[in-house]
Amino acid sequence: MDRMFSGFTLGNLKLNNRFVFPPIKTAYGNPQGVVTDRQLTFYKQIASNGPGFLILEPASVTPEGREHPKQLCIHLKESASELKKIVDVIHTGNRLACLHLNHAGAAANPKATGTKPKAPSAITCPTSGQTSEPLTEEEIETIIAGYKSAAEKAKEASFDIIEIQAGHGYLISQFLNKKINKRIDKCGEDRLLFAREALAAVKEGAPEMPLILRISGSEMSPEYGIDLEDLNPLLSLAEKEGISAIHVGMGSACFSPPWYFHHASLPEKPQLDALSWVREHTFLPIIAAGRMGRKEKIAKVMDQGLADLVALGRPLIADPDLVVKWQKDQNEEIKYCGYCLQGCLHRLKNGEPLGCNLNPEIGLPELKLSAKPLKVLVAGGGPGGMSAALYLSRRGHKVTLAEKSDKLGGQFNLAWKAPGKQSMQEGLDNLEYLVKANTESVILGRTVDTDLIDEISPDLLVWATGAVQNIPEIKGLSSQYTMNSLEYFKGDKPIKGPRVLVIGAGRTGVEIAEKLGTGGYEVVATKRTDPIGSMMEMITKKLAMMRIGKLSNVTLMPLTTVKEFKTDSVAVEQDGEQLTLEPFQTVILSSGMLSALSPDESIRKFVANIEVIGDAKQVQDIFSAVHAGYELAKKY
Repeated sequence: MDRMFSGFTLGNLKLNNRFVFPPIKTAYGNPQGVVTDRQLTFYKQIASNGPGFLILEPASVTPEGREHPKQLCIHLKESASELKKIVDVIHTGNRLACLHLNHAGAAANPKATGTKPKAPSAITCPTSGQTSEPLTEEEIETIIAGYKSAAEKAKEASFDIIEIQAGHGYLISQFLNKKINKRIDKCGEDRLLFAREALAAVKEGAPEMPLILRISGSEMSPEYGIDLEDLNPLLSLAEKEGISAIHVGMGSACFSPPWYFHHASLPEKPQLDALSWVREHTFLPIIAAGRMGRKEKIAKVMDQGLADLVALGRPLIADPDLVVKWQKDQNEEIKYCGYCLQGCLHRLKNGEPLGCNLNPEIGLPELKLSAKPLKVLVAGGGPGGMSAALYLSRRGHKVTLAEKSDKLGGQFNLAWKAPGKQSMQEGLDNLEYLVKANTESVILGRTVDTDLIDEISPDLLVWATGAVQNIPEIKGLSSQYTMNSLEYFKGDKPIKGPRVLVIGAGRTGVEIAEKLGTGGYEVVATKRTDPIGSMMEMITKKLAMMRIGKLSNVTLMPLTTVKEFKTDSVAVEQDGEQLTLEPFQTVILSSGMLSALSPDESIRKFVANIEVIGDAKQVQDIFSAVHAGYELAKKY
């Protein structure tokens, strides 16, 4: 890793190290284009001891190319002065600032633009479900002018670098792509023309500023993705025009979002193959982007000569101090991103600001020491309890955490065992380390009762005892060999086959069905409502359904209620129709969770101040539990 801290020359600029923060949508802004305090705090966190330069979240060169209502603006009269606030924060951290210019084209969001998407030709973007209208020549000229104006404002705002988005299925890529660009005018006859004019406009607007070109090494869509023969001329153009580096991601915003966002469950080889292809077709420096947040992956890419710099996006959201911790070999201190997309992408798609399962502090002011330190007892060592213990300790409170089992983590211990989620384990390991390193005391194998409360005499009791399995009332269920979802992932009971029934095909039920199906069992998973896999992050669900679709031994049954277990059959009702299924050797109950019991009266008599948080208050997910602990710490 030492070479990553040796510095690098990019154009006429000297970088402190070989790390880059890529353009990450935050939704921290507002529709008026005014830079917010949270944006300033966010970029300050990333810049402090962070990557050599930071690329700001995407800014569309014209308002019709926006993807999010709270996206950064560069097209407004006051954009330069507003963006300079972020640039100044980054420069204060002794890091360089890069403006990322884009036009989403067919991937533009009508909710952000107020208009239908425009693209080289009419095409439907599956991500939004919107069909774009072909751009007129006048509209193309307006967009090109937007690139020049944006570059001028970048210079005015004191940016050091400009990055031009030419990949990921956005507008420049759409013009290059013969599968999408069906025009019969000059922009169709010469599909490189739009890219050439956009680059020329940026160079005219900011002639001395180093430029980076962002591409997809592969858009991972055989039907609609750009072919390498269409991409190669762009690389030649970049060399001819003096571009300083090629920033290589993967996927398409419309046609392959899992690769665009680099989901945890995707294989590594296609990315390495794409980087290898780019390396073979250009002499320009390469920035490798996508799931680069592990030392081993960086070493592999650098040792094979596939990149010169490395982009860290979500890993720096999980831990903004990742770079300096690597440099100091503080590996146990690192909050490792699990690439689950739950706290980041999932929230943005729901109209909420960027967050992180592991880092509730991202974009928020640092916690201060409390003026009134308390003696605190936390009941429950799951995500909510661990978070409360950690952040209350950070505020100077004397915290004891008690967990009834012999291990911290609660259901977090099981989450990473689901298909495609193995990379989440390191995040749990770090949270456990931080809790033990920062709290006054951790007690395992002991339930919080009146004896423990009497022994500790806390000023505050935090009740974070989590959730328990909901057991449905089904006739004949007691005659079956059953286990609940927690027992399944713990491995407390053996699976008897060949047939397994999973009752409750929500997020956990789908994960169980896939895991069992991959193991060769004949699986039926039912859900009383529709859709299957509710509460799953969108891309995680899509990938899981694709994998399950290839398993002929797994059957998913939405709108299905299990009515009765009989000696030789199982009676179910699917959308009003009575059906009979063959008997099962194992029944797994994944029919939702219920909050654990609240503190009883005997406990309430001992402690005047009790806070119930996480699943013990309302069953949700890891993100909600971790953030509940943090919010409680802010309160005290």
